[in-house]
Amino acid sequence: MLTLLIESGIHVEAVVTRPDKRRGRGSDTSPSPVKAAAAHFNIPCFDSIDAVVSELQNRDSLAGVTGVVVAYGRILKEPLISLMPLVNLHFSLLPRWRGAAPVERAILTGDAKTGSSIMQIEEGLDTGGVYSVEEVEILTHESADELRSRLGVVGAQQLVHMLRHGFPQPTAQVGEPVHAEKISPFELQINWNEPAKNAVRRVRLGGAFTNFRNQRVKVLDARVHESVSDNIANNSFAIGAVTEVRKDGMMVRTVDGYLLVVHVQAESKKPMLARDWANGLRVAVGDQFEFLSSSTNKDAT
Repeated sequence: MLTLLIESGIHVEAVVTRPDKRRGRGSDTSPSPVKAAAAHFNIPCFDSIDAVVSELQNRDSLAGVTGVVVAYGRILKEPLISLMPLVNLHFSLLPRWRGAAPVERAILTGDAKTGSSIMQIEEGLDTGGVYSVEEVEILTHESADELRSRLGVVGAQQLVHMLRHGFPQPTAQVGEPVHAEKISPFELQINWNEPAKNAVRRVRLGGAFTNFRNQRVKVLDARVHESVSDNIANNSFAIGAVTEVRKDGMMVRTVDGYLLVVHVQAESKKPMLARDWANGLRVAVGDQFEFLSSSTNKDAT
């Protein structure tokens, strides 16, 4: 986003992003992608709002300065809000999916569309008036990262236009607010007692997993499979059971049909084709994946 704004000719005076993170077990740290981009363009970078407020309060004038917030993850408060105009780029059709995980919630719920909204910042959680909104169709198989990237391009175009030509009068949000709470680890577990489409949605979020022989297995790619062989159709498989291992993946029974698992990643292993993982473990037809309760998962972590 920062790079798109700069390459579009927008003058960026300073950037605020999270502090550097520790890398591995040593003392080395690595900057966020935003900080790395700021360094590349020789833009001053801060890691706290207090530092920015202090900088702004020492200026003689803030005329023509606008603060742009993208996925900052914290509610901004006074005195920053009164120092200069602040706008927020939020990836949803407000007031639906206010909060931390709008893209993930839209996919998990099966929404057909979402959007890029530019809104006025106030102290409430994504409650400000909206300057601009662009609807975006959610493609059937795209991941959360892919959708977020598409929304980022749309949002950057909106921001560039308004930063160049001015912001219109904001419009109050209309409709029942729906909150997008952060996705919990338990929500990423595939529940074989749910429809296969629900499993695919979890996989699209990134980090989806299941359990097999008391080991956690990440599911990296999967799809609903509606047509099955006569051998599968004529057998009564348990929910969560492997029904077939084939060249293009591993078929698993769900409550309403079958999930074709294509790529997986076992603990401490590299990503691999599901068929290779199954063959390596000598997975047999009828072997079952497990669904652990939230309390069991909490104990395991």
